[in-house]
Amino acid sequence: MMNNISAVLFDLDGTLIDSAPDLGAAADKMRTDRSLESLPLSRYRPMAGAGARGMIAVAFGLTPQDSAFETLREEFFLNYEERLLKSTYAFDGVDELIARICDYGLKWGVVTNKSARFTLPLTRVMSLFTSAQTIISGDTTAYSKPHPAPLLEAARQLGLPPDRCVYVGDDERDIIAGRAAGMLTVAAAYGYLGNVSDAESWNADFTIIKPSELLNLLKMT
Repeated sequence: MMNNISAVLFDLDGTLIDSAPDLGAAADKMRTDRSLESLPLSRYRPMAGAGARGMIAVAFGLTPQDSAFETLREEFFLNYEERLLKSTYAFDGVDELIARICDYGLKWGVVTNKSARFTLPLTRVMSLFTSAQTIISGDTTAYSKPHPAPLLEAARQLGLPPDRCVYVGDDERDIIAGRAAGMLTVAAAYGYLGNVSDAESWNADFTIIKPSELLNLLKMT
């Protein structure tokens, strides 16, 4: 099924990079600034893929429907900007994976729901993204995942039909978006996963438990 693939597209947080320590710390500072007890990273990590929505839910039990959410979200954004790359690293095996993809002659890029406010400075600083040929943020198109528009825009920028691309992500919305865009999908079961314990339930075309397993699917071993 991977024989016709010309490009690999990835979600960002929880798929290529582990940003949970910085996201969690940004939210936890909001608690300690209010003299609330600090929460362990293990509380924040599962929801790191949901960004501000997930972090504020863990820190304060609030949702976007709560009146205080917008103010808290901007405070979270400011905290996160101050420590964007303090404790954020590529997952083990990701650097080698990207190097092999490039050696194999495949194009690759990122499609994330993270806004360009954070995506662009992060990907400009991390050497991992030097070879990326498209970076699509959550506000690049009029819609964010699970809508297929961001993935279709990535394919357009790469000059490829969607069915020549595979999309890898650690959230069910990634798989929904990938299928809707007509791409093969890979669930990254090593990622954050939200409140889901079994990524198999997302019905992706493939599931991997570590980044290097993608090489086997791409027949690059």
